[in-house]
Amino acid sequence: MTGIRIGVLGCADIAVRRVLPALAAMPDAQVTVIASRDPAKAATVTSVFGGEPVHGYAAALDRDDVDAVYLPVPVALRPEWTERALLAGKHVLAEKPVTAEYGPTARLFTLARERGLALMENIMFVTHPLHREVRRLIEDGAIGALRSFHSAFTVPERAADDIRYQPALGGGALLDVGIYPVRAAMYFLGELSVTGTVLSRSPGHVVDTSGAILLQTPGKVPAQVTFGMENAYLSAYELRGDRGRVIVDRAYQPPPDNDPVIQLEQPDGRRHLRQPPADQVTATLARFVSAAQAGRSVDEASCLRQVALLEAVRDHAASIENAL
Repeated sequence: MTGIRIGVLGCADIAVRRVLPALAAMPDAQVTVIASRDPAKAATVTSVFGGEPVHGYAAALDRDDVDAVYLPVPVALRPEWTERALLAGKHVLAEKPVTAEYGPTARLFTLARERGLALMENIMFVTHPLHREVRRLIEDGAIGALRSFHSAFTVPERAADDIRYQPALGGGALLDVGIYPVRAAMYFLGELSVTGTVLSRSPGHVVDTSGAILLQTPGKVPAQVTFGMENAYLSAYELRGDRGRVIVDRAYQPPPDNDPVIQLEQPDGRRHLRQPPADQVTATLARFVSAAQAGRSVDEASCLRQVALLEAVRDHAASIENAL
């Protein structure tokens, strides 16, 4: 088999449930190594998806049959292992966010650029053609002048020992689910600043488990986003204009075999614009493979703007909490 030879560092749920099945079906990528700190787990995963199990992430980086790595480790571990992978000459697809802070993220993109390597953040929904069609409708004036953006992404409660509840591993709802509506607001509105924040902790937790953010463009178009990881599932956004609105449900994780629908409301009535199904996981991986083959990073500017905005959200929330 030809193509990019990929090592997977970690056996996280997203890797096993979504990324590895898509990689296994790609003709121009091959999983050669799956690494875990638990040898038994690596062996179990390779028995399903192929590749060789190895004990420890460093062992995968030492391999000559690994051109690139997929990095689904917890947020707090990504700066170290992204850097170590780049220094080992490997292209990197890192789960989102690449890091939780602007400075380390910028340094990693600089390192990738200096070494002719691709670094890409695995935020998959932006590759789905559904959102390009929504943006085209907005730009074509389907709802008139854009007045506001609204989005929510919430998921049910996790197990008590889930890494998302562990501050030492970079847990919290903002970085786990809040990143989606924040990135969507950027996608549709462009430059944004923070004007209001609420980051809440449910009883018994030390990380944020829900939140709300008010953003605005330089032209004062607002974006309101809410998120949480102890809620009923909701994944949607809405764009309102002076002559209509667009609503998208199941926005951030649409099933690959499902026809997504854009609900368009205009003065003359409501239409449901059915879109062709698409697999955003496969589209994201194909984008990474192309980037690795070209030796160039993908969406560096957007990734840096996003992490700066998330950092500003945390700072704003902390300033409010400190003032109380």
